[in-house]
Amino acid sequence: MAGLYFEQLTPGLAIDHATKRTVTETDNVLFTTMTMNPAQIHLDAEYCRQTEFEQVLVNSIFTLGLMIGLSVGDTTLGTTIANLGMTDVSFPAPVFVGDTIRARTSVSEARPSKSRADAGIVTFEHQAFNQRGELVARCMRAALMLRQPA
Repeated sequence: MAGLYFEQLTPGLAIDHATKRTVTETDNVLFTTMTMNPAQIHLDAEYCRQTEFEQVLVNSIFTLGLMIGLSVGDTTLGTTIANLGMTDVSFPAPVFVGDTIRARTSVSEARPSKSRADAGIVTFEHQAFNQRGELVARCMRAALMLRQPA
């Protein structure tokens, strides 16, 4: 499905995204090293066995990106002009290698742009859940969205 235009993104709209993704060790190691994060909690299995989690934690910024990425096909593919910001980012439960993540997006607010007649500003709430239905990530995201062509 192509992305939705501003007029289609009405407050209260909620989408449970069909696409899910199982997180692999390669995902975590590659993302963590590409972003120059040498934290042992993401890379050192022996160290992690001695922590309260007893296993490697998936990098939370990967989780954030995955959560939003899972939403793109149903919401903003081809209709986003720009992301304007993210707030209220939280990770209430850890993500581990082997977890399968699914996402839900709700439209919280939508208003016409004051400076661009061809656009509106939409605030999305994204949530990610693991295979047990536990909330593992959440954020609010504002995006400048195209209006439907006349």
